[in-house]
Amino acid sequence: MVLSLTWEIKPCSGLQCAGEEKRVGTRTVFVGNHPVSETEAYIAQRFCDNRIVSSKYTLWNFLPKNLFEQFRRIANFYFLIIFLVQVTVDTPTSPVTSGLPLFFVITVTAIKQGYEDWLRHRADNEVNKSTVYIIENAKRVRKESEKIKVGDVVEVQADETFPCDLILLSSCTSDGTCYVTTASLDGESNCKTHYAVRDTIALCTAESIDTLRAAIECEQPQPDLYKFVGRINIYSNSLEAVARSLGPENLLLKGATLKNTKKIYGVAVYTGMETKMALNYQGKSQKRSAVEKSINAFLIVYLFILLAKAAVCTTLKYVWQSTPYNDEPWYNQKTQKERETLKVLKMFTDFLSFMVLFNFIIPVSMYVTVEMQKFLGSFFISWDKDFYDEEINEGALVNTSDLNEELGQVDYIFTDKTGTLTENSMEFIECCIDGHKYKGVAPETDGLSQTDGPLTYFDKADKNREELFLRALCLCHTVEVKTSDAVDGPPESAELTYMSSSPDEIALVKGAKKYGFTFVGIRNGHMRVENQRKEIEVYELLHTLNFDSVRRRMSVIVKTQAGDILLFCKGADSAVFPRVQNHEIELTKAHVERNAMDGYRTLCVAFKEIAPDDYERINRQLIEAKMALQDREEKMEKVFDDIETNMNLIGATAVEDKLQDQAAETIEALHAAGLKVWVLTGDKMETAKSTCYACRLFQTSTELLELTTKTIEESERKEDRLHELLIEYRKKLLHDFPKSTRSLKKAWTEHQEYGLIIDGSTLSLILNSSQDSSSNNYKSIFLQICMKCTAVLCCRMAPLQKAQIVRMVKNLKGSPITLSIGDGANDVSMILESHVGIGIKGKEGRQAARNSDYAVPKFKHLKKLLLAHGHLYYVRIAHLVQYFFYKNLCFILPQFLYQFFCGFSQQPLYDAAYLTMYNICFTSLPILAYSLLEQHINIDTLASDPRLYMVSVEFQ
Repeated sequence: MVLSLTWEIKPCSGLQCAGEEKRVGTRTVFVGNHPVSETEAYIAQRFCDNRIVSSKYTLWNFLPKNLFEQFRRIANFYFLIIFLVQVTVDTPTSPVTSGLPLFFVITVTAIKQGYEDWLRHRADNEVNKSTVYIIENAKRVRKESEKIKVGDVVEVQADETFPCDLILLSSCTSDGTCYVTTASLDGESNCKTHYAVRDTIALCTAESIDTLRAAIECEQPQPDLYKFVGRINIYSNSLEAVARSLGPENLLLKGATLKNTKKIYGVAVYTGMETKMALNYQGKSQKRSAVEKSINAFLIVYLFILLAKAAVCTTLKYVWQSTPYNDEPWYNQKTQKERETLKVLKMFTDFLSFMVLFNFIIPVSMYVTVEMQKFLGSFFISWDKDFYDEEINEGALVNTSDLNEELGQVDYIFTDKTGTLTENSMEFIECCIDGHKYKGVAPETDGLSQTDGPLTYFDKADKNREELFLRALCLCHTVEVKTSDAVDGPPESAELTYMSSSPDEIALVKGAKKYGFTFVGIRNGHMRVENQRKEIEVYELLHTLNFDSVRRRMSVIVKTQAGDILLFCKGADSAVFPRVQNHEIELTKAHVERNAMDGYRTLCVAFKEIAPDDYERINRQLIEAKMALQDREEKMEKVFDDIETNMNLIGATAVEDKLQDQAAETIEALHAAGLKVWVLTGDKMETAKSTCYACRLFQTSTELLELTTKTIEESERKEDRLHELLIEYRKKLLHDFPKSTRSLKKAWTEHQEYGLIIDGSTLSLILNSSQDSSSNNYKSIFLQICMKCTAVLCCRMAPLQKAQIVRMVKNLKGSPITLSIGDGANDVSMILESHVGIGIKGKEGRQAARNSDYAVPKFKHLKKLLLAHGHLYYVRIAHLVQYFFYKNLCFILPQFLYQFFCGFSQQPLYDAAYLTMYNICFTSLPILAYSLLEQHINIDTLASDPRLYMVSVEFQ
């Protein structure tokens, strides 16, 4: 028996994945760094070590590198120039007056950045210095993680993190499997199963694993977590090398954790900065708030005011000195050197002196005060008890305090559906077998049967078809069973715990259990099912054709005890219907469409019998495709496509994903605040549309405009039909809405509301049209339509398309502020793309939360985060910045006017100590306290009246 498992292909939507262009050549890794043959010369290859480096500075380059980065700031560089002028030129004020504030600002910032980098160094050392066990000369040798070399055999114990990328050689289980969680990599918190090749399964001790002589050929490092192509050649004394294919199911990634398995042995293939985790690490691009950009604009304006003041005073000084008595009074005679100095040079020196005298119009300490206000103010989010969730025992998390005020200026919200608007907690609701609905559980597995479609005279489906359907649910999945201390199979009374990377699969297996068919587990490549008569049925698992986003279906090939070979397939209706007999579709289609309208997630189930001769051919093709090192994905996809044809449809399932608590109320409040909410999901249109109605994104009175594959396939030329629809929708919207964008929000309540639905393929047609001119035209019209709609639903979206949508709206005229919120790894791209990214601490792991600027436990917390905290942050920072510029202008204006009374002699009005301390202490601390604690409107009032948020956005 050959247990062969394929793997998921990560879709890139026609775009090249990051690092894909670097996939050139292969590498050869010798297991245990042993030569495979005594006759062949062994030359050790050089690979990078296993050190991880995420820090920015070292002890030697911290000072120059940090100073260089700090002086790239306009204000810091300006004060450095002023300080140098004071040192080199005879100026009216001491160099200390500008040097000390500058030194204070630079020092505080350097300490902050140095501390943050020290934390990164400490985190790196924790990883690099952690203890691992290497198998050398048949003994367990204790080493530091950073000393692992490519080719070393590593032992990993339960609940430990893999120190590098390993190929699984063996585990403590008899079938060579192990369970892994990859929440720190792709955000998926469910257990995944990985497999060793059958030839190394028995090598589960240090002595036996050291006898292995094998070489692994695999691709060079590349960042895609779901792709790995390789093969292992196993050598023995008497036989030629045996080659086995390697895929992602054999690769254990650095950062993943071993679960429910006592120990495993693996060989290191990628180490250090060549691991997939390191290649996927990208420092988040520095997001800058709109307030920070306006500060820079203010600085430039004030710099021109400074230059103007200095130029006016310099000019008036020489006008004043045009009278000889004023130029050289009796009490202040010029020296000979002063008389001989060139007048142009003297004018330039005077101009610089006036610049120094008035330079305090530029608030150098404002940056530090603003940073302190943002940093200290962010604690109010972390401390807010309303954000605490008892289920996960956590509250809100602030990853970036630089964007607090952006929360009060948001125009567009982009949200995921599954796990964000919904619970991502799947429950089996009903199923359909040959057009008959089974809902609820009755004795002897007879569900409450109703009939869909035209055949109303059937009470229920044939008994054999019922059992075939339930067997399909029990066999067509990748669910693993966890039992407590089970040796000869779990006892009937034992409670089975199902584990899977997909909550849908667990719901389906539990659904089959309700009707009397229980999946008991898999042992030695044989799947065990307990039927309604409490008999154990055993099926040999020959192949698993795993689910992927391109095919949108999965299949298993199993062999019954009677020797029959069956293929069971489940997938989306659009992926299964074209591959089954046409006359079978009608019975099930009505059921699927009604379930989708009710908001349920639907899957269709099909099967076919495979003749022994056909299986020999299929088996040969699968093995050949899996052994290929080049273009393996394409070859596997072609074989899968050939296998999954001419199937017989059995029925369909409906699984419910419940709405999150207060999701509808939150969206209503956001609409009332004048925000536009877009839902971006990979789910099918009917399910997503039903969810949008349930959460009140669409009202019953909302007129929906559809730009989907279904609407544009009515015409032979899709682009022409798309253009017609775009023009038609634009005319309708422009006719109903006023031209003024300011009155648009009021128009929502006075006119017909419109909602737009678009799918991924139509979006690709709009953005990637064959003709550039028409593509730009399509995009322009599409954006006009979107701006006039109160809500937009984008379904069947790939992760990169979500980011494209956000980028497109970001670049609109007026640069609207965007916010993205999601809970899974597929939402990370749009979270990083938007101005503000919110992560949900959900059931799909913490990838979104880690890559976000702010993380909250539930979608409902977005309401208070924006309407209350965001509003207050924006008002506070606006007052802070305006105060700094205003008080500095007022501070320097008397100094400017005083020059008219001192003959423009650059006489300072203020004492040097007062000049120095004015910005640092006297005026910074009061406004800092005000900007942290001021509530011009009570926070409860802000949360309860969303219209107050609209005021802050309109007057930003």
